[in-house]
Amino acid sequence: MTDDSAALAAAADRSASRASRPPSMQSIEGVVAAFREHGYIAERSLATTVFLALELGRPLLLEGEAGVGKTELAKVLAASLGARLIRLQCYEGLDVNTAVYEWNYPRQMLEIRLLEARGEIAKASAHDIFGPEFLLKRPLLQALEATDGVPPVLLIDEIDRADEEFEAYLLEILSDFQVTVPEIGTIRAAKAPSVILTSNRTREVHDALKRRCLYHWIDYPTAQKEYEIVSTKVPDAPAALARDLVAFVHRLRTADLTKVPGVAETLDWASALLSLGATELDGDTVDETLGVVLKYEEDIRAVRGATARHLLAESATGG
Repeated sequence: MTDDSAALAAAADRSASRASRPPSMQSIEGVVAAFREHGYIAERSLATTVFLALELGRPLLLEGEAGVGKTELAKVLAASLGARLIRLQCYEGLDVNTAVYEWNYPRQMLEIRLLEARGEIAKASAHDIFGPEFLLKRPLLQALEATDGVPPVLLIDEIDRADEEFEAYLLEILSDFQVTVPEIGTIRAAKAPSVILTSNRTREVHDALKRRCLYHWIDYPTAQKEYEIVSTKVPDAPAALARDLVAFVHRLRTADLTKVPGVAETLDWASALLSLGATELDGDTVDETLGVVLKYEEDIRAVRGATARHLLAESATGG
């Protein structure tokens, strides 16, 4: 293919991708608005990266601390596109059998018994038991073979937890949206899925994988943005309480803790305080509910009591 032909093909793919998306997802402003409708407050820089990933048909790698909304973005993207979300949760030791496909051995053994019973075993070949009908399709292959209209959103969650060998295996899938099954051949996606990868940066993702992706770092939100998030996700929380707990959480993030709270913990805390009927944040309430927002005993012990009251006083004065 010549350079001109490749450019024309890429332009045609972008045009087809744009046409298949809802009108609300065909502009940066539309992405911001669509995400907000689904309860996700995205700043323009993040919406721009999401829009470009859709427009260019490129995977999007999201990095950031745990609990800042990386996984939630993939869920909201699927909802905004009217697409199915297919999630692969990564972990140490994840392999092809779990992530892509494996053979249905019980069904293959049954097929062999049937061939024997019909006296056809001598004429049988490998193709008789290693065909597509014997494949158990795992998330990556499901995403490539999806045929339910709108291409799915494939979430590869916490890629930094997987082994580097598995990360290398992803290169073919993320470059060409295809996977090779030795017994069958190459399986290509008729319509490429929208791919979101997330990483908590427990280790560095390899440059070869990053080159195939667009990239965005999701940081902890500003106090005003986090207040908007709380108001959107926990609308029944009193405004004063929401502002108090957001201010307190922001002070906690400056403390020397084993694990500072993310936005997910802020939302959990707002819901917990609402369940307790709290209308304001005071020292006793903080002490009694720290286990919602902090997840290490040493952190709770360090904050409970005088430190909590000091942080409350600082957050109340903006200090």
